[in-house]
Order: sequence, then structure tokens, then C-alpha cells
Amino acid sequence: MMKKLNLGLLLSVFLIVSCSKTDDDFTIPDTVDPDPDAGVHVQDFMWKAMNFWYFWQSDVENLSDTKFPNTEEGSLAYTQFLASEPDPGKFFDDKLLFSEDRFSFFSDNYVELVQSLAGISKSNGVIFGLVRQKENSSEIYGYVQYIIPNSNASTKNIKRGDIFTGVNGTTLTDQNYKTLLFGDSDTYSLDMADIEGENAEPNGTQIQLTKEVGLRENPILLDEIIEIQDKKIGYLVYTGFTNEYDEELNQVFGRFKSNWVNELILDLRYNPGGSVNTAVLLSSMIYGTNTEEVFLKARYNEKYQKILDDNDTELRRFFAEKTSKGTAINSLNLNKVYILTTTGTASASELVINGLTPYIDVVQIGDKTRGKNEFSVTMVDDRGNNYVYNQERTNKINPKNKWAIQPLLGRNENSKGFSAYTSGLVPDIVLPEDLANLGVLGDLNEPLLAKAIEQITGSPAKGSHTVELPIETMTNSKMFSPLKDNMYVSDPPIVW
Repeated sequence: MMKKLNLGLLLSVFLIVSCSKTDDDFTIPDTVDPDPDAGVHVQDFMWKAMNFWYFWQSDVENLSDTKFPNTEEGSLAYTQFLASEPDPGKFFDDKLLFSEDRFSFFSDNYVELVQSLAGISKSNGVIFGLVRQKENSSEIYGYVQYIIPNSNASTKNIKRGDIFTGVNGTTLTDQNYKTLLFGDSDTYSLDMADIEGENAEPNGTQIQLTKEVGLRENPILLDEIIEIQDKKIGYLVYTGFTNEYDEELNQVFGRFKSNWVNELILDLRYNPGGSVNTAVLLSSMIYGTNTEEVFLKARYNEKYQKILDDNDTELRRFFAEKTSKGTAINSLNLNKVYILTTTGTASASELVINGLTPYIDVVQIGDKTRGKNEFSVTMVDDRGNNYVYNQERTNKINPKNKWAIQPLLGRNENSKGFSAYTSGLVPDIVLPEDLANLGVLGDLNEPLLAKAIEQITGSPAKGSHTVELPIETMTNSKMFSPLKDNMYVSDPPIVW
């Protein structure tokens, strides 16, 4: 008789079993060990985790199950392979990744990576995009998207829409911006500028900023109720799917619900993603809490997918009726939602759009999204837990290895089986942000918010205008945080 187990039960059973094992008892099947004296323990962890879990494992020759036979000769060849690149970061990027993988990454400090998943980082609080001065120009400039409340920047004279062209008197280029903005210096001065014509020109003002360790960003940047005509419109600027704030997010929807909000504008312009579980909860707050309706179905690599299929494992996730803490979901039970997007809208944000589309009318306004439909998991050198990070097992992580990897494990599809949006989700109403009129978040004349309100009320927006300087962002500051634009799960199904 086939057994039908759900994801949570599988994980719970596995953890109970794994806690009774010793680290010495665990070896991922069909792999070989290196020479213990070769000093390649970090590369060994990376290879074994990737060999078993990586979505494109079968497409990477170096990760083949037959690459290194479990023999004395195989162990020698495996050791030599691991030692062929002494830098673990380069080993991961150059030896283990599939050529089409844009998103898997590593960290040399798993503590920093895990903190970033919780919205904790080292930051001065300026969230910005970077744009080229001219097409094919090496010079670039930054524009402020928003300021994190209670940050160093929140105490300075800098705000959304401000422009900067340099750091400490050095003009930003595509060759130096990483060092100047994201290097080792915690304190620097931004050289501010004004838009003149189509270019950013320095104005002589400098603003000194200092990065702070442990800055917490609440992803609920703004939530308001807008009353126009007979409409009560909920407006939520949500900047990251951070599960530590799920209860607060549910409280926002409770306020919307108690005030009879009947329309919703969800602003995901600066949301690069995060927790899959939080995406499920947010979607349930928007649409409904029928736990028999499928929100997504996950697909893993060929090797692991077969194990899951053979065990008849439930890989679907359903809409939720409770948060992880057991609080009842406050749902608006809407049949339409308006979602604002940019090219910085990615992963879990796109998952919400794709997951809701089979059930309600999703009106996407703005720019095409990033195009990331794969999910990942944080992996550390904890062999007893199949390398999957578990906060309760930090004492089991190899104390000699602080490296972590965030490989793509699989791909999410919606209830209709659709997942083909690697080139991005195209908006129903194309309206790129305008450097000449970026607007104030929450202001009814801010162009994208005004356009959404216009769609809801049927009345032309006062702020309607022609986009003069459409923003074509080459990258943004969130791409240099440990989390980047990742969509992650913390509880992949495990079968042994």
C-alpha cells in the first residue's frame, strides 16, 4: 500500500529520527569521502549537498553520481577535484553551478546569511537603484527608492527620489561601484546630484552615512486605508517576505478587514522575495483560507523527485487558515487585486502573482518583473540533517566550517501548472517609474498608485502624465545583501 505523507509530517518524522543519530552515522548515499587530511572539508560539504539537492544536478557533469566511484581510486580523484580550487567561493561558482543558474549563491558566514533571512543586516538604511548615465556609458548614478525607518539614513537629509553620482568625491562607474558602495568601508559620503535634461549632474552636496550592524527592516513599510467615492482601498507597501513579521502582517489585514476594505493595492516594487511560507500566508490574506485549494506545487531534481514520487509525497501547498503561530488568518476574500511591480520585483513576489492568478483577477501595474520561479534552501555543514539548516541544530554544524550555500532546489508552479516566467511577468498596464516624477510613497498623486486608483474608481487620476525619464535599473542595493532576490523554503520534504 502506498503511503501518503504531507510535507510537515515528513519533516517532523525525519527530525526525530535524525536527532537520535550521531554525525558519524550519516553519509548521503552513493558518495565518496575525500582524504581527511587534505583540508577540503568546505568543498566536500558543498559538493555533497549539491549532488543530492541541486535542481540541475543531472545537468552538471561534476555533480554526476558516477563521477567519483566509492573506491580508493575514486576517493583520490574526488580529493584532487576538491583541491583543484582552494577558494570555496570560486569552487562553488566555477565547478558546481549549471550555466543557466542565475540565482544560487554562497556565504562564508552562515550566521550573517540566516540573519538576512530574518530582515537583519549591516546597512545605512538607503535602499537604491543604479542606472547608467547614458546607453553604453560606464558612468552610473543612484536614485533612492526608500529609506529604512530607524536607520542611520533616516536621521539624515536624504529621501526617496534623491540622486547621487559618486562616493567620497569619486564618480561611480560600472567598474568601481561595488567597491565604493558595498566594500569594506562602513562610513562614506554620497555625492548628491540633480537631474538636468536626461543626465544626473553633481550639485555639490555630500551626505555622510554609516552602516550599522544588526539593522532590522520591517517589510511593512507603509499600510493605509484610502477612501475614495464608495471605495475603501487598502494600500500596502511590502518590501520583503520575512516570516518574523507574519503576525504583524496579519494584523494589518485585520485592520483592513475591520474597516471594510473592499479593494487592495499591493505594492511589491521593491520586494525581491523571501519566504515561500509567507507568500502563502499573504495570498491567503488576500484571497481566502480554503485549505483544500492548491496555491503551488513544487518540483525537485530528477533524482529526488523520484524518491518523493515513489513515497507518494504531497508536494502541493495549500492556502492557509492559520499562521505558523496558530493565529487565524484575516482574509479579505477578494476577487481582484492590484499589484505594483518593477524589475526589482522577484521570486516570492512573483509567486504571489502566479499563485493567485488562477483564482482572482490580478491586475499588474508597472514594469516587467525579474523572472525567478525557483526556490532555494539554506544549507550548512550539518550532515546529520542532510545539510539543511535548522536553528535548533546549530550546535550540530561543523564548528570548523562557517560556510553556507543557498542553492536552487526546485521550481514552483501554480495550481494550473504554470511556471514559465523566467523572462519575467509582463504587467497588464505598463507604467515604468519616472526619474522626473518618482513621487512620494502613499501620496495619491504618486504615478503608480494613482494609476491603480484610477483603475479602481474609473476616474482619471490627477497625477496622470507622460513618463519623461523611464527608469532602467541595472541593479539595486538589495542585490548586495546576503538574501539578494532569493525565494526560500525552510522545510523541504525529506524521506529516508
